[in-house]
This record gives sequence, C-alpha cells and structure tokens, in this order.
Amino acid sequence: MMRLPILSALLLALLAWTAMPPALAQQVPLQDKPFAEHKVVLQLSDGDAKKQALVLSVANNLLKAYDPDKIAIEVVAFGPGIDLLQSGSERRKQVESLIAQGVRFDICLNTVDTVERETGKRPEFIPGATPVQVGVGQILFLVQNGYTLVRP
Repeated sequence: MMRLPILSALLLALLAWTAMPPALAQQVPLQDKPFAEHKVVLQLSDGDAKKQALVLSVANNLLKAYDPDKIAIEVVAFGPGIDLLQSGSERRKQVESLIAQGVRFDICLNTVDTVERETGKRPEFIPGATPVQVGVGQILFLVQNGYTLVRP
C-alpha cells in the first residue's frame, strides 16, 4: 500500500524534470560563496569599449566596497559583449585579475557558435571564462536564485 504513493511521487518528479526547459537545465551552478550576503550579476551585451570598461569598473568597485568573501559577482557576456572575453582582448589582464579575486565571467556559447557560423572560425576566449549555453538564460537563473541584475 505504501508503494503507490512513493511510485506516484517518483513519477511526478520525473515528469517535472523532463518538462523543464533545456536551457534552464543546463545552467552553470552558482558560485561557491556560502557566506555571500550580496549577489550581483552584471550584464554585458555591448561591444563598446566604454561599456566594457564600465562593467569592469563596477565589479572592481564592488570588490573594494564589500568583503570579497561576502559578495558574489558574476559577469554574463553575450552578443557583442563576448569581445571582452576573447583571448586578444585589450582588457584581458583586468579580467584575469578580477577572476583571481573571485569574480566569475560567463561567456554565452550560443554567441560563440553564431560567430563561428558567420566567420568560419571559432573565437578563442580567456581560459578563466566559464562557458554557459545561453547567456540570458544564465542571467534568469541567477536572478531566480537571489542575484540582483545590474546593466551598467
């Protein structure tokens, strides 16, 4: 008699899991900062050098204003914003410095795939960048998990 409720619960869990949109099922796990009191996701969808510099400045200022162990900062780059994370970026050292301080930089693989289709060459990106399948999907995932979205 007890088996029927357990089997029903398992079946419902399986149905819920299979109904989950694939983009959400493939998101990168949250940062490992269990004591973070503040969580910020910075959106970078612009290839403009001033906007890229502003995103890096905001991340740097947050690290100065808060204990780095108490703030989780994630930069999600998609569209033209991935230029910042390409291997030949002028700001590569700044990005690598922020990564060393615990800031995570996500690069949208959908954008990388699009660039490859259009140019015939897959762009190389900074090894410290975290690939995510869908940049906007990663932003939604982070916001649903308590991150504040900032679009500098």
